[in-house]
Amino acid sequence: MAQPSHRNTSDRPAATATGTLGKAMDVLDLVAAHGRPMRFTEILDRSDLPRGTLHRQLSNLVGEGLLSLAGDHSYRLGLRLLGFASRTWAANEFRTVAEPHLHQLNEATEETVHLGVLNGTEIVYLDKVESRRRFRMYSQIGIASPVYCTGIGKAALSVLPDDRLREVVRSIRFTRYTDNTLSDEAGLMAELREARATGIAYDREEHEVGIRCVAAPVHTRDMSTVAAISVTGPAFRVSEADLDGWSEIVRQTARAIMDDMLVRLGPRG
Repeated sequence: MAQPSHRNTSDRPAATATGTLGKAMDVLDLVAAHGRPMRFTEILDRSDLPRGTLHRQLSNLVGEGLLSLAGDHSYRLGLRLLGFASRTWAANEFRTVAEPHLHQLNEATEETVHLGVLNGTEIVYLDKVESRRRFRMYSQIGIASPVYCTGIGKAALSVLPDDRLREVVRSIRFTRYTDNTLSDEAGLMAELREARATGIAYDREEHEVGIRCVAAPVHTRDMSTVAAISVTGPAFRVSEADLDGWSEIVRQTARAIMDDMLVRLGPRG
């Protein structure tokens, strides 16, 4: 495989460069979200790129080490991403501030604790402290989930200013994952009004059958970072009464994280 070119590309039109990068990122996201290696024909079926364009994008991604091509001609994430991930992880002060509080919440509840940050209509998991009890969550750091059917997503939405909230909610494509999934804007807004009043949001088996959670919002004063924390567990051992019982400690943990963020991530100088 040829080494990537390092020649000056500043004379390229900005729109073309942006479009090319966007196409490459779409392909990378597609392979990352699939959960297992993908062959060319699978990627072609799931993308809207012409065959020739897709082939060039895949070749470029492999050449840059962002994808790797296995002997069976399937594509998987490349090792170069590990370097990006480790540097991003180390530089993520927000996650570092929250980490000890997540462990304390995990010890208090003995269930899985998540930290997620709002990204458009999704919540991206930044950290996870796994339960030591039987039956663990399959959630993964870096994976995104819909905001409208997860407690952690609804908690994050609940603190948005009205104009920003309306913009996000209008962009949501409601998909029913379970019989309990919220299916329209009106139902979501009703839950968000309750979450604003109580400082707590719930997932009552809305994203996955058999999974419940209670969540609280976490945000910076200027709302540049909007996130949430949650306690999540299987429905066979976590009742709705348990969720209600954990609501205060979840709120307290969220407030403690925000207090530490104000001290450690606040203005300097």
